[in-house]
Parts: sequence; C-alpha cells; structure tokens
Amino acid sequence: MVSKMNREERAKQFMPFAALKGYPEALRKKEKVVVPKKELSEEYQEELERKLRQVYKNDIITAIYFSDHEYLRKTGMVSRIDETAGVLKIVNTKIPFENLYKLIKD
Repeated sequence: MVSKMNREERAKQFMPFAALKGYPEALRKKEKVVVPKKELSEEYQEELERKLRQVYKNDIITAIYFSDHEYLRKTGMVSRIDETAGVLKIVNTKIPFENLYKLIKD
C-alpha cells in the first residue's frame, strides 16, 4: 500500500538545497560597491593637512579613507604619525596621507 504525502512533505521536495547554511548571507555581506577615488580640491587638501597637523599621538580620532576601491571609516587611538613615510596609524591600521578623505577629532 502506497501512502500519500501531505502537501507540506511534497513541498519539501522542491525547496532549494543549501549545502552550506548561511553561505548566501555571508556572500552578501562580502559584496562591496567598487567606487573610484575622489579627487580633492586644493583648498580641501590644505584643510585636511591643517587638521592632520592638529592630531597627536594618543588622540582619539575618526578617519575616513580610501582603501581597495572603497571608503572606510576607522575610529581609534592614534598610535603613530609618520610624516616622512606619510602614514597615519590608528591602532593597527596604517593609512597613507594621500588616501585620507576626512578627519574628525573626538
């Protein structure tokens, strides 16, 4: 005797199979919008340089900077400012001066 499947059991046969649970969501989180680096006006660059001169080691700041085709935001303690190498280091993140877009001193 063949038993009939109820409607819910039949529907399960046609549901998509996800071999790796959470993988599609993880992929969506990794997707990023690729953006070109913005050209800063000379006046804006001068203002940014002025703000950078007011930043000292151990200050808490927020930097918005360009890295790998996207703009990122980093908030933390300044651990190093290397004018010779042109690098601002916030905690363990090295940010080249030329990639800075905005500085906010907290």
